[in-house]
Amino acid sequence: MIAHTPVLGEFLGTTVLVFMGDGVNAGVLLRGSKAENSGWIVIASGWAFAVFCGVLTAIAFGSPAAHLNPAITIAAAIQTGDFASAASFLAAQMAGGFVGAALVWLFYFPHWRVTSDPAAKLAIFCTAPAIRSPFWNFLAEALATAILLLTTHALGSRIFSGATPSLAPFLVGVIVWSIGLSLGGVTGYAINPARDLSPRIAHALLPIAGKGRSDWSYAPIPVFGPLLGAVVTGIFLRIVG
Repeated sequence: MIAHTPVLGEFLGTTVLVFMGDGVNAGVLLRGSKAENSGWIVIASGWAFAVFCGVLTAIAFGSPAAHLNPAITIAAAIQTGDFASAASFLAAQMAGGFVGAALVWLFYFPHWRVTSDPAAKLAIFCTAPAIRSPFWNFLAEALATAILLLTTHALGSRIFSGATPSLAPFLVGVIVWSIGLSLGGVTGYAINPARDLSPRIAHALLPIAGKGRSDWSYAPIPVFGPLLGAVVTGIFLRIVG
């Protein structure tokens, strides 16, 4: 029997998050899917529910913190001053992101060949801006991540702690849903390096039928934008207590 540990929880939770999140992207974008062309509301909703399912999985398998996101891990470490688990969490999250993306490729296997658009295939795995403007794309990712961190911190504050523990996974999903609907249209709201970089690596490595390039010129933005948001928000939360 495999012991339930925080690292296992982070790995499995992130795997579920990306499998179901990239899965809704695939359902909307791949030809022949029954969800084809169902649009942004379905994608934003699917990602919200993917977060809910990922958080549930992480908690059940030993990670009560259920970060599933390097930005959250780094912000929490800066806020508390405790970096002991940061490296192992980051590794587990990145590995889970890759495995989740690979599962999407397998799950939708017959649909890749009948889908002719390489850009749509890439969009299943990782984000791209609506208007490519590196500074503003970077700022959007940093700000959206800061909102994620501030609101999830508020959810765990003493004011709400008595009312929300059992609802927390659902409420975190609602926060991500709101971010997707309100702020996601600019960059596709990565707000999570493990959600964007690991699947992008999977796209580059997997033998996906008819795929194009993995757009590495944009790849630093959905990694370092969220990380900057994490550092700034972590410092802010440490200062204000």
